[in-house]
Amino acid sequence: MSWAGLIATDYKKYKKYGGNFFSIVFLTQGFWAIMQYRIAHTVYRMRVPLLKQILQLFMLLWQKGIEITTGISIPASAVIGHSFYIGHFGGIILNANVLMGDNCNISQGVTIGVSGQGSKRGVPIIGDEVYIGANAVLAGKIAIGNKAVIGACSLVTTDVPENAVMLGVPAVKISDKGSTGYI
Repeated sequence: MSWAGLIATDYKKYKKYGGNFFSIVFLTQGFWAIMQYRIAHTVYRMRVPLLKQILQLFMLLWQKGIEITTGISIPASAVIGHSFYIGHFGGIILNANVLMGDNCNISQGVTIGVSGQGSKRGVPIIGDEVYIGANAVLAGKIAIGNKAVIGACSLVTTDVPENAVMLGVPAVKISDKGSTGYI
């Protein structure tokens, strides 16, 4: 899917949660960060070296402006599927190697980062239709299954099965209800 198509799916998801064109495009910081990421990711994947380097400089400056304005850090090298939604702005940090599936929602204060040692060092791989609650931390070489829910203020450092609802520090599975109703 093209960058414009991905932005369109993101916009449709924001529209589903309410708002009109003006409020989504001009007043929603999460959407600004996603739009900047989509364009920067396209530049990151370009195969024309000189043009790519020139555009990457502009994208880096734009990304830093978005980070300062919104508190949301999404590096261009991250891979995020369609229909991505950031519920609230502020304090969101995604590692440059994050892989996230389609139709995911994250809330404010979320950190998805690197952790571990040796062969266990890495970054989470997140499935489709995953909901990550406010101030949750996902760290290490772990897999988050499709339709999982990570509760607010949870610390996830182990694999999460499909449809699991995880809560706590460290996070433990409290049910198999999944993300239906959250996404």
